[in-house]
Amino acid sequence: MMQNVHLAPETDEDDLYSGYNDYNPTYDTEELENDTAFQQAVRTSHGRRPPITAKIPSTAVTRPIATGYGSKTSLTSSLGRPMTGAIQDGVTRPMTAVRAAGFTKAALRGSSFDPLGQSRGPAPPLEVKNEDSAEEKIRQLEKKVNELVEESCIANSSGDLKLALEKAKDAGRKERVLVRQREQVTTPENINLDLTYSVLFNLASQYSANEMYAEALNTYQVIVKNKMFSNAGILKVNMGNIYLKQRNYSKAIKFYRMALDQIPSVHKEMRIKIMQNIGVTFIKTGQYSDAINSFEHIMSMAPNLKAGFNLILSYFAVGDREKMKKAFQKLIAVPLEIDEDDKYISPSDDPHTNLVIEAIKNDHLRQMERERKAMAEKYIMTAAKLIAPVIETSFAVGYDWCVEVVKASQYVELANDLEINKAITYLRQKDFNQAVQTLKMFEKKDSRVKSAAATNLSFLYYLENEVAQASSYADLAVNSDRYNPSALTNKGNTVFANGDFEKAAEFYKEALRNDSSCTEALYNVGLTYKKLNRLDEALDCFLKLHAILRNSAQVLYQIANVYELMEDPNQAIEWLMQLISVVPTDSRALSKLGELYDSEGDKSQAFQYYYESYRYFPSNIEVIEWLGAYYIDTQFCEKAIQYFERASLIQPTQVKWQLMVASCFRRSGNYQKALDTYKDIHRKFPENVECLRFLVRLCTDIGLKEVQEYATKLKRLEKMKEIREQRIKSGRDGSGGSRSKREGSAGSDSGQNSSASSKGERLSAKLRALPGTNEPYESSSNKEIDASYVDPLGPQIERPKTAAKKRIDEDDFADEELGEDLLPE
Repeated sequence: MMQNVHLAPETDEDDLYSGYNDYNPTYDTEELENDTAFQQAVRTSHGRRPPITAKIPSTAVTRPIATGYGSKTSLTSSLGRPMTGAIQDGVTRPMTAVRAAGFTKAALRGSSFDPLGQSRGPAPPLEVKNEDSAEEKIRQLEKKVNELVEESCIANSSGDLKLALEKAKDAGRKERVLVRQREQVTTPENINLDLTYSVLFNLASQYSANEMYAEALNTYQVIVKNKMFSNAGILKVNMGNIYLKQRNYSKAIKFYRMALDQIPSVHKEMRIKIMQNIGVTFIKTGQYSDAINSFEHIMSMAPNLKAGFNLILSYFAVGDREKMKKAFQKLIAVPLEIDEDDKYISPSDDPHTNLVIEAIKNDHLRQMERERKAMAEKYIMTAAKLIAPVIETSFAVGYDWCVEVVKASQYVELANDLEINKAITYLRQKDFNQAVQTLKMFEKKDSRVKSAAATNLSFLYYLENEVAQASSYADLAVNSDRYNPSALTNKGNTVFANGDFEKAAEFYKEALRNDSSCTEALYNVGLTYKKLNRLDEALDCFLKLHAILRNSAQVLYQIANVYELMEDPNQAIEWLMQLISVVPTDSRALSKLGELYDSEGDKSQAFQYYYESYRYFPSNIEVIEWLGAYYIDTQFCEKAIQYFERASLIQPTQVKWQLMVASCFRRSGNYQKALDTYKDIHRKFPENVECLRFLVRLCTDIGLKEVQEYATKLKRLEKMKEIREQRIKSGRDGSGGSRSKREGSAGSDSGQNSSASSKGERLSAKLRALPGTNEPYESSSNKEIDASYVDPLGPQIERPKTAAKKRIDEDDFADEELGEDLLPE
């Protein structure tokens, strides 16, 4: 066995692959087509002859053994054909059954094994790009146009519409230059139509986004009229949309129909959308019958929520009750095509499955499903609220029909919401008893519905000032759903009404923890902190709320009020200025601005805002009083008269306003008018001492006969006043406080009585009576008189008193010290 084994000599170590091509030539079939002997043998019986053996000397052929190393002697066949492993003409014939790596065709046979082609040397250098060539310039310009189109689209998606339009225009200009250059270099057939289409389409879209509708329509017309653009007819939908925005409904319908004719029937979804646009346009034009035909066609071909809802609106517009019912049933039957919630509940404790479910619970697909479901519920609820009052004899019966239909559909959970809406409708109709009865039906329902009903009941009882009932239902709502922010807010309101501000703040904060967007809870916790005098925390709450509700007048006022309480009038004025920019006709905000400017000593600004407040609400006694005092202070008593006359009309039982009118006449030198006014006041208020004093003084000075009569009445009233005061003093000493109160109220004069019976706020002010050289009845001394009055506007916000406010009372004009010596003897 070992005699045929030849080891490679150790001296020749360089040629490791020598002998690789030496193989049995019998298996070489690649050149059989060119082998004449083989082809003859195939065509004739020559190949079936018995083989020639060594017994025939004349035909014997010497066959030396070819090994993997050593000599390579040609082995010929009996016909003189070389064997397949032989070498012919210096070219080695490879095996044909298995072609080894690195071997090439016959032209390369005989070369050394070089699978990586290293013997060929390095690759030739790349050709230098000629940037000055026309083709290269065209290629670069085309690339720039594509980049501009992309930048325009990105700017549009980012909301920068102006930049998007500029980029689109630039792309259009460069594309026209590109077309001209291509026409000079190549034939017109080589123009890139896709690039031209994309540039024009983007330009039209940017024009439309920037509301440049005429330019957009012109650009779309260029695309549509060009026959070289295939499928450009679909852009007529965009043209119809532009006409719809321009309220040119007839042209919008025309272009929608043209687009519908050019879209093949295989594009079913696109055709349905265009039909829906046509139906909406018919609704806008009031052609409800045509709109009904469009939506009915959609609901029969591919029903969807929007088409079903619009169909209900169309039937509602024409007043067809039965068709409304059928359309509502069609809307309910529209498939949502979303997965059930059970899919997101783990069926086992497999950690891998739980991880997958946790990952898909809030992914984009799940969010889309939630949005679709919320939209369906919104359409159904809105449709039910719309048709319930009209499909039956009463809205209650209509709601009951809608509830039954919803219960038999896939939206079973909406039935309870419809019942709650029914109760809210009762509230809008001021039928509180029916609303309460409807809501009380949910006390035995599941926790979510029970919580919603109890929340509404708590709200109702709170409005009716039944705090105990409101608190009990708020507790029921919280126990049913601990994470209901509305229930927690209502509970906090009831606690707030009972005066427990700390506990109320806890409920509001818990509501915010459950729902950080609950603006009611945030507003209420700010009010609670203000009540607790934690002004910094209150300000923080209102500033957070202002970031959410930018134009809320209540929030702006509360921020200004907190700054006022923090004694920062400049900030308070700044926020009030923002407030009147939101509600410029709010008389209370204007008067507050006037008050702040008055406290700062800026009388002119204060007058401006007080006067604006008076223009919008001329019945505010506080504003009237300030304006009257301002005119007296500036010695324009004639202008003050109209304000005090209005005050006397608003509060006819308050004598001080009429005294002020008379005093203004007296100050302005119209003594006869003043005398008539004082006489009129004396008829209405015969026990007013100040009125009698001025009557005595005026009658004496003018020389009237009635002076003795008025003097006698004045003496009698003064004596009665002294007797009352003595009784009050003795009563206090003898029987205590309760008897003193009774005697004091019985003995007060009418002016004091009106002041003591005040139920509103006490308005503090000062009115400085300026001395005049031409007024004989004025003394040089000024007095500050206190007064109170009933505010006709009801309870208002507390306003801190300021030193600059003017105080007016009926005693204000009793500034002369009248003595007995002035009476006639």
